[in-house]
Amino acid sequence: MSATARIAGKVHKWLALLMAIQILFWFVSGLFFAVAPIEQVRSEHMVASAPSPDIAIGDAAAGLLRIGSAAPGERIEIRSMLVRPVALVSPREGRPRLYDLATGQQISPIPSALAVQIAEADYIDDRKAASVTLVTEESTEYRAALPAWRVDFDDDTDRALYVAQDTGTVTARRSTLWRVFDFMWSLHIMDFKNHENFNTPLLISATALSLVMIVAGIVLFPSRLGYNAWRRRRRRRLLSRT
Repeated sequence: MSATARIAGKVHKWLALLMAIQILFWFVSGLFFAVAPIEQVRSEHMVASAPSPDIAIGDAAAGLLRIGSAAPGERIEIRSMLVRPVALVSPREGRPRLYDLATGQQISPIPSALAVQIAEADYIDDRKAASVTLVTEESTEYRAALPAWRVDFDDDTDRALYVAQDTGTVTARRSTLWRVFDFMWSLHIMDFKNHENFNTPLLISATALSLVMIVAGIVLFPSRLGYNAWRRRRRRRLLSRT
């Protein structure tokens, strides 16, 4: 075995020993990502398909008059919430405001009881909410609009729906499958704290070491196949004929 092959063998062996666990995490998590349908991870198959009722222009205009004038730069969106027309007013800065078009009354921040109704209407199953909690800080499970109501359902998937307090919108759907997916993602990108940064020095270092291990394996490959030994035997045969 040549000196280069011996060095490559040592580098490959020790790096493989050092990186074995992380490489296993990469393969296991990658296989999980390939097998788990992303629609089920996001709970898209559990969203109730409730048709949105049409809102007449005259009714929308009358409702906006009840609300009053909007400040310059504010955006007004007419939508339906639990089969009733509402208007969402979004300023350039600050929190959005939600109004009932029928009465002109502001309904945001929405109370917990209304959040439960919204979550139960969004959930395709007939199960009722088991608990509701106000969320005011981001976590690895939820990074959308705050504050928000977390509505938990007592089912076999520990499903939780998040309803934004200012807009009355379901902003996230979580389940056991999603939490496993998120855990696998943290292992895959080696961000064990926030589960979202794939530019961490740890990941860059691990990837670089794995690349060196692969290159060392490629250098070692001819020796392991016996190619170098075959070349030496062939050289000796040629020298013996001269």
